[in-house]
Amino acid sequence: MKKYDFSGWATKNDLLCSDGRVIRKDAFRGNDGQTVPLVWNHQYNSPDNVLGHALLKNCDEGVYAYCAFNDSESGRNAKLLVEHGDVSALSIYANKLKHQGSNVIHGDIKEVSLVLAGANPGASIQSVIRHGEESEEEAMIFTGEMLSLYHAETPPNENKKEEDMNEKDEKEETLADVFNTLSEKQKKVVYAIIGQALEDKESDNDDEENEEGEDKMKHNVFDRDENQNEEVLSHSDMEAIISDAKRYGSLKDSVLAHGIEHIDYLFPDAKNMTTTPQFIQRDMSWVQKVMSAVHHTPFSRIKSTFADITEEDARAKGYIKGKQKKEEMFSLLKRTTIPTTVYKKQKLDRDDVIDIVDFDVVAWLKSEMRMMLDEEIARALLVSDGRSSSSDDKIDEQNIRPIWTDDNLYTIKALVEVDKAASSDMKAKAFIRAAIKARKDYKGSGEPTLYTTEDVLTDCLLMEDTTGRAIYDSISKLATTLRVKEIVTVPVMENLSRTDEQNGKVGLMGIIVNLVDYNIGADKGGAVNMFDDFDIDYNAQKYLIETRCSGALIRPYSAIALEVKLGE
Repeated sequence: MKKYDFSGWATKNDLLCSDGRVIRKDAFRGNDGQTVPLVWNHQYNSPDNVLGHALLKNCDEGVYAYCAFNDSESGRNAKLLVEHGDVSALSIYANKLKHQGSNVIHGDIKEVSLVLAGANPGASIQSVIRHGEESEEEAMIFTGEMLSLYHAETPPNENKKEEDMNEKDEKEETLADVFNTLSEKQKKVVYAIIGQALEDKESDNDDEENEEGEDKMKHNVFDRDENQNEEVLSHSDMEAIISDAKRYGSLKDSVLAHGIEHIDYLFPDAKNMTTTPQFIQRDMSWVQKVMSAVHHTPFSRIKSTFADITEEDARAKGYIKGKQKKEEMFSLLKRTTIPTTVYKKQKLDRDDVIDIVDFDVVAWLKSEMRMMLDEEIARALLVSDGRSSSSDDKIDEQNIRPIWTDDNLYTIKALVEVDKAASSDMKAKAFIRAAIKARKDYKGSGEPTLYTTEDVLTDCLLMEDTTGRAIYDSISKLATTLRVKEIVTVPVMENLSRTDEQNGKVGLMGIIVNLVDYNIGADKGGAVNMFDDFDIDYNAQKYLIETRCSGALIRPYSAIALEVKLGE
């Protein structure tokens, strides 16, 4: 086999990713034996970013990559970084992803990238884009596994023969093999147990010779006080344990079967499945779709000006000889949106920062702060942050204007007309009807996206015809009927309501909008920034992430809010 510079796991199976998906075994089986480019951080904008190539091997635990650097300047630099341990993780770019529920069952790896470990802690899948109805999703997948310099000629579990041999070896482990898995400290404890057991045996033999007929005294090797513990490990027990070890398959199981308490002290501690703690969080996949779809400008003060020429007076007029020609009359509409500051603060005791050595706790904390900041901005621009107007923490709706409650000039309010006691099928049917009819007044750009809740989407997919067959057997077919490019579920839209002057209390069912028509503006100094400071008095390391930006729809009638009456 060709000589490679380093190797590592490109993907690992059965790890829960940050967006709730799980990569399953053999998802990338089609890439076994293939060679793909090795690049820097998924960047293709320059040939200098191509560092070499990677040979992929599909194994039981995932996809293993053997990587070789080329002789370019960037390849040599990257080799030094890996050898020095400055860069220690791999990530892949894959497309044609297929799912079964939350499980990723198929994909095609197109490249392997060197990435900075800790930049995205834990297993994660970052969706890139979906093109049309027939294509599949693309993604960048990061597992956080560390690299190793190349030492072996074959990957783990390369073939079944080798796997069977390994299993056979494991089954035929000797007591010495098992014993050598213990640490030095644990070995010393075992030595003490065996040594004391032998002493007890000799003592018992002496007692039998000198005081035949009297009871034998046994000692607990862990208790040397005057008050002896009755739990003992005799020489005969030790012989039984050792003789049973092979039958049980491990020394630990054999000891447990003989009723010795606290035996776990002798064996290695449990290990974490991931390098960093996993977040318990809402589904965040919609956040990236929202933030990448909005229109961005390098200035934060936005003015929108429109001339309404839909009125009757704005029409061209016929001329009658001798009559006076009339001037065109139309109204001018304008509004200005100014920026506001959105922030998140965190702090850590400096002692904790120093003591936590298993992972980079600061990088982990900063990733959480950025993730939550993005979610808050995405929530605010869709439906507002939900806080009371009297709250000091509320994001001002005049600075980041929610699409849902925006002025009727920008957001069309479409009422889903259905009785409050109607069935789920009736509500879903009314929702689809209202969405289609509202498109008559829609003036937004291109194909919009439907943002809705899981409940609404589920009710639509469960609709059946008179024969009991599903009307929409896929989300893409439902999207085609609704005349939208994509349907995105947003957890923070669940159970939202407002009071409308005309219809009373109404609940939000969905928002149809092309976010190209929504502008997020930030001046150069107002872009997302991270600050940190040290509080000497409280020994606290403090962190702040903030941005100063504005947000508003910039095109009239560019969004549709689908609402249903809730009654009193």
